Amino acid sequence: MELYFLGTNAGVPTLQRNVTSIGLRMLDERRALWLFDCGEGTQHQILSSPLKLSKLEKIFITHLHGDHVFGLPGLLSSRAYQGGTTPLTVYGPPGTERMIKTTMELSQSHLNYDLNIVEHTGGIVFEDDSFVVEAALLEHRIDSYGYRVTEKDRPGSLDPAKLAAYGLKPGPLFGRLKRGEPILLDSGETVRPEDVLGAPKRGMVITILGDTRPCANVQPLALNADVLVHEATFMHDLADTAHEYYHSTSIEAAEAARAANVGQLIMTHFSSRYKDEEQLQPLLEEAKSIFPNTRLADEHQLIPVVHREQDSSPSD
Repeated sequence: MELYFLGTNAGVPTLQRNVTSIGLRMLDERRALWLFDCGEGTQHQILSSPLKLSKLEKIFITHLHGDHVFGLPGLLSSRAYQGGTTPLTVYGPPGTERMIKTTMELSQSHLNYDLNIVEHTGGIVFEDDSFVVEAALLEHRIDSYGYRVTEKDRPGSLDPAKLAAYGLKPGPLFGRLKRGEPILLDSGETVRPEDVLGAPKRGMVITILGDTRPCANVQPLALNADVLVHEATFMHDLADTAHEYYHSTSIEAAEAARAANVGQLIMTHFSSRYKDEEQLQPLLEEAKSIFPNTRLADEHQLIPVVHREQDSSPSD
């Protein structure tokens, strides 16, 4: 899995940064792309990226402020022209369906693929055999949600020595064991998957938060995540401003990462008062003083998701 930031600015785009949209590319896991938010200009950003709308499977909307959704009608309308004809599901807070359907109706846009819209107020919003996605309400001026994406543990690798002990050779039986099915040998002996598989491979956990100021639901969403994507709209000298406008500072993002025992913190959603990377460095330095494994989100750069080092418990 890899994260790709299509926009990292708060409120309005600048010449250096676009507004919020984050891609989660899962080519190995399900040959799919998921998007989190779709600010104005997202489809244009995708044209300059390695992401493919033909792979787009799901869009998760954190909240309905314009810098997070104004790119949605255009992307949905033109997706098919970029090879996207498979079904697409959009998840979002109440009002998402009305916004999309009203825009499509008034613009007389016609989609040649199935579009499903799922509104939610938190809880498990999606689950299949491989992934579960949970949402929880954050604290913002309108309802804003964070998402926790959990990849379910996968079976371990087949152990060649154990397979040889049963006289098993490469073939279809290997696939059945990998799928969790027991097999019956000619001798009448049953071989169970756990007899020949190594330890399960732990799945990844990625937490992506919408706009928020510090609140109680951040920690359960982020607990022991491999990666936490957290807004850091302001430096901490503007903590009062951040609180007034329902945003977070770099130090507050770092404190959340430390409390939740995450592997890596990626900060995004920067105020346009910070014009370039040089002006963003103080935010990074503030956060790293609290949580060293912090980075700034870079637009148009793939960031591999890696397992966090195992630890006993969150910090106090």
